[in-house]
Amino acid sequence: MAISREEVQKVALLGRLLLDPQEVDIMTTQLGRVLDYMALLREVDTEGVQPMAHAVEMANVFREDRAEPSLSRELALANAPHRDEECYRVPAVLGEV
Repeated sequence: MAISREEVQKVALLGRLLLDPQEVDIMTTQLGRVLDYMALLREVDTEGVQPMAHAVEMANVFREDRAEPSLSRELALANAPHRDEECYRVPAVLGEV
């Protein structure tokens, strides 16, 4: 499947990437190869194959979730450069999101 320079430029614009003309040529070739490989994978018979989240079995490696005593407020705020009696003090962030 071929991809045009214009499509690569549109994708770069959407990704907020600034590509020079040489990079657009390189990305056009590379993305074309990726799309060709995806077309090849589309030809594989996957009938009866169960969907998977991972190619190998995954085991939960996290510890058991249990409640434990937390730091005191004074200890948690001990190294804060700016604070009051209750909270960290940070500059106000105002404006549109």
